[in-house]
Amino acid sequence: METKENRITDVVQQFTIPKIFKGTKRRLFKFEFLAMQWLKNVKLRVKESSYVKYYNIVKNHIIPDLGEQQLEYLTTEVVEQFIQKKLQNGKRDGSGGLSEKTVKDILSILKEICLYAVCWEIEIPCHFELIKIKRNNQEVRILDKKNYLEFVQFLLDDNSFIKTGILLSLYMGLRLGEVCALKRQHILYKEKILCVRGTMQRIQNTDSVGKKKTKVIITTPKSNSSVRDIPIPQFLMERLEKMKSFSEDTFILTGSTEHFIEPRTMENILKRYLQKCEMEQVNYHILRHTFATRCIEEGFDVKSLSEILGHSNVNITLNRYVHSSMEQKRKNMDKLLPCSGKLVL
Repeated sequence: METKENRITDVVQQFTIPKIFKGTKRRLFKFEFLAMQWLKNVKLRVKESSYVKYYNIVKNHIIPDLGEQQLEYLTTEVVEQFIQKKLQNGKRDGSGGLSEKTVKDILSILKEICLYAVCWEIEIPCHFELIKIKRNNQEVRILDKKNYLEFVQFLLDDNSFIKTGILLSLYMGLRLGEVCALKRQHILYKEKILCVRGTMQRIQNTDSVGKKKTKVIITTPKSNSSVRDIPIPQFLMERLEKMKSFSEDTFILTGSTEHFIEPRTMENILKRYLQKCEMEQVNYHILRHTFATRCIEEGFDVKSLSEILGHSNVNITLNRYVHSSMEQKRKNMDKLLPCSGKLVL
């Protein structure tokens, strides 16, 4: 029985731009054809993990709503209505709207598809520069000081590989995928430096005929700025010392060259640890947010912190990852002292 996914895969494999878009009626073709051609083209020039992300956005969001739309009628108004629908009720299970980031990703891919059309002299009437998504400035949570100290003490209670990995995120800002991909070869003992050179993730297997639906891959980090060298704090160097004689291909989280811990499993381990500490459940990425916030509170300069986190510019660090805690706000407010009827710093 032919499924929607199989039909999309067949379109990607069978059509080429010269065959589809010939003659004077190119604008009459439906958007699904153009989207599939873009996918086929982009697959040749991006990482597999990026392609899977694009594939799922096109398959799950763009084609169901815009696939039947003729290219000449894909106006600014049509795209705006599509975006609003995704923000308000875009989840596939009908439980609500998609996140701002997800909708921005969808809009970005739509724009790329339409730019691809221009390369083939197909003009689409949508003006993407007029479409704006209202920014949600909701503050991301971090571990408060009490929970932070209690959790750190729990992690320091023994010298297990997994707890060392979590400490690398909490004290060096490593992403979940970066910790899972970390090997002995990435620790420079003499220089006391950790080299971030890879990330692990489980992705959909788009060529899944006769194969598993998903697979685990290790690739280069998400961007050039994510490839970075980070000085290792002394107490973490002491924990890593026991791996100094291990094979360079040994995974830091397991102490094995053959077995690794994938991100989804690591998330579940963190949940179990938090439960043992009788702490509220948080996702793994909050460890990175907590690291960034604590660094600012300790007086790190933003440029250094931005490079440690692997950001392309300091604005990302300030706008997304630095969250002033109530303790820090109180400390700043207490600097205001009365003097001759005036408040001074």
